[in-house]
Amino acid sequence: MSLLNHLNELRRRLIAVFVVFILSAAVMLFFTKRLYLWLIRDLHVDGQLAVLSPADIVTVYFMIAGVAAIAVTIPFAAWQLWLFVAPALTRKERRIALSYIPALFLLFLGGIAFGYFIVFPNIFHFLMSMNDGMFQLVFTAERYFRFMMQVVLPFGLIFELPVIVVFLTNLGILNPVRMRKMRKISYFVLIILGVALSPPDFVSDTVMSVPLLLLYEICVTLSAITWRRKLKRRAQSEGELSAAAEQTHEHNL
Repeated sequence: MSLLNHLNELRRRLIAVFVVFILSAAVMLFFTKRLYLWLIRDLHVDGQLAVLSPADIVTVYFMIAGVAAIAVTIPFAAWQLWLFVAPALTRKERRIALSYIPALFLLFLGGIAFGYFIVFPNIFHFLMSMNDGMFQLVFTAERYFRFMMQVVLPFGLIFELPVIVVFLTNLGILNPVRMRKMRKISYFVLIILGVALSPPDFVSDTVMSVPLLLLYEICVTLSAITWRRKLKRRAQSEGELSAAAEQTHEHNL
């Protein structure tokens, strides 16, 4: 295929992903009220948060439905990506790449769960403890859910890194030696990323940045394991080729 045909194919895949996202968001709108009541169950506000304008109601609906739609769309997006690159892969590579799709979905859900059940409550309760009776707490729905999404959603995306690292290591683009050499720069970038993605306070920045650094070390370990397996497979393949060549040489003699 020419470059133009590749771009047209990529455009078709992206449009399909966008359509699935929109349809998923439309379906999730019917479940938004249930999700809303479940998400504010610990606030003790009798199911009501303040809004400053009618537009805030629409914003909250779309924020909740949008995150749920992302979770639904990720497996389909990964499948479309696999279909795009599959013609350039061998049968074994296609099978390996296809096995990453469930992992992407499960890691996204795991990241969302980690952010919501572990990180978000700690940040929220710490910030509430700083009130100490000094302020009257009035939560607006739009700001509360925007704060929640800023904390939770990045973890769903960041938890995809192990799969990406394993995939790039299998392709030979990454290796553990290179990742170790890049550790200082990577730490700096991850801390900047944690500060940028988290709400503007020191506790949120710390709680966001520390898991990123731990996740990087997990990625280095996974890259090392994948790299050793790749080298072992390569050695076995070269040994089989050498044995076959020797047999052919002996047969010719």
